[in-house]
Amino acid sequence: MGQQVADYVLERLREWGIERVYGYPGDGINGMLGAFDRAKGRPEFIQTRHEEMAAFMACAHAKFTGEVGVCTATSGPGAIHLLNGLYDAKLDHQPVVAIIGQQKRLSQGSHYQQEVALENLFADVSEFVQICMDPGQMRHIIDRAFKTALTTRGVATIIIPEDVQESDAVPSPPKEHGAVYSSVGWSRPRMLPDPEELRKAADILNEGKKVAMLIGQGAADAEAEVIEVAELLGAGIAKALLGREVVPDDLPFVTGPIGLLGSKASDEMIMNCDVLFMIGSSFPYAEWLPDEGSCKGVEIDIDGRMIGIRYPMDAHVVGDAKETLTELIPLLKRKKDRSWREKIEENVRAWNTVMDKRAAQSFGGKINPQAVAHELSPLLPDGAILTADSGSATNWWARHIKLRDGMKASLSGTLATMGPGVPYAIAARFAYPDRPVICFVGDGAFQMNGMNEMLTVKRYADRLAGSPPLVFCVFNNQDLNQVTWEQRAMGGDPKYPGSQTIPDFPYAKFAELAGLKGIYCDEPKKVTDAWKQALSSDRPVVLEFVVDNEIPPIPPHIMSDQAKKTVKAGFKDPQKFGIAERGFRQKLTDLYESLPGRKH
Repeated sequence: MGQQVADYVLERLREWGIERVYGYPGDGINGMLGAFDRAKGRPEFIQTRHEEMAAFMACAHAKFTGEVGVCTATSGPGAIHLLNGLYDAKLDHQPVVAIIGQQKRLSQGSHYQQEVALENLFADVSEFVQICMDPGQMRHIIDRAFKTALTTRGVATIIIPEDVQESDAVPSPPKEHGAVYSSVGWSRPRMLPDPEELRKAADILNEGKKVAMLIGQGAADAEAEVIEVAELLGAGIAKALLGREVVPDDLPFVTGPIGLLGSKASDEMIMNCDVLFMIGSSFPYAEWLPDEGSCKGVEIDIDGRMIGIRYPMDAHVVGDAKETLTELIPLLKRKKDRSWREKIEENVRAWNTVMDKRAAQSFGGKINPQAVAHELSPLLPDGAILTADSGSATNWWARHIKLRDGMKASLSGTLATMGPGVPYAIAARFAYPDRPVICFVGDGAFQMNGMNEMLTVKRYADRLAGSPPLVFCVFNNQDLNQVTWEQRAMGGDPKYPGSQTIPDFPYAKFAELAGLKGIYCDEPKKVTDAWKQALSSDRPVVLEFVVDNEIPPIPPHIMSDQAKKTVKAGFKDPQKFGIAERGFRQKLTDLYESLPGRKH
């Protein structure tokens, strides 16, 4: 049998450097499945439990490696399932290529089984979407999909009808009118700043006495430059969640996360600065940024569409963060007055003390969820990769985990969807088999789809097991906790058990059924030992902590409207006594540390 189009697709993927494709089978991609079999693992087909998980894994691969992530699904429902994971990639600017099956060309337009208008369906999520109607198109469609995904840092979608997949391959189209000839290859451009705008930015930064830096994932390749700028300007560095790994948390002037999940040190710095310097971040929450007109603004972003749309900026510097900072540094003057920096470092020490005290509190013999993250932090192995799902556990992951140099961390930032924590961790382990991987996931997200992916871990246990550890840390509180707190603070409503309470389940025992290691902990004094046991395991671990669901994720500053709504909700809340006690004692740590004369 000669080479089919499906075989050619995989051959072209190999040329683009693709080693694995995440997906789930269906007859709409039968041709592709046969080709994967014949390809003998080059590239490898990784079978997930659901197409959404495949898209999340492709997104995670892109986030952790900088390479293109690839996923595949059958026509109709399989393709539809990809969308959430692909939107995660789109909104977090990650290069992902999706390869999707479609009904035969002959049947299209006949309201055939599983016939969906895929070009329309994927038009919004994709920077490029194209159906292959002739085998001669396949070469340039694949090449353009990869070039587009890399150039736009977005999603490209290739749709291949069943009969095209099984047609004879046409590696080179006939040389005639309408034919195009493409090649494998792409290079990252140098995005250099406008010299005049850069000079303007330098003047503003040099004039400022209290500079606050806010960095995001766009600064990922500029760690040394970001730190040097902070040192010159006597500035502190706050981090959006997608920028967590850019600079380590053990630097004394790194204030940590910003926003609702952020630190008091970040909040104090941002709200009291006279220059806000944003680098590679589209942090969108105005309530956590300075009041308009209270300070000047400088921003560096590689995407001119995003420059100056989060805060009114005085210098709009479009360019690559590393290239731009390299050219900016010689224009900056080292600030002699270090009082602003000293205040920032004092606030960081105070915040760390608050975190210590909050994590140490326990109520009624229940595990404080903050302690789960807090006690892990000093135990983290070098080079660890950390993922988080969306939920209240994300608060503790953001605030209490201190990243060291060389660690990686990510989550669904802009989409903030439930479900990616587990598949992110699996993809990270496939990409980096020699690095520790730790996932934080709430029981809600774990029940939604994470539990099923433990079967994926079981299937590939020979690849995912062994040392270093792969740990899925499940916060068992039988509550969709983040939304519960949002109901109280934003809606003024008490917890509604009908929507918020979820069934208890023995997650650690489930892991054992799947051939993994299960560890169960419901005692505060055993949290550290549970982590040590998990981190020393030679099998993938589900580490289940039964945690207190009444610990409030207190924001850095409490807004009056939200405070009023929370109090209103509390009068009728079924957990009113517990949340009142815990909230008071947690907030008391802030007040104590802010007393005059306190030393840190």
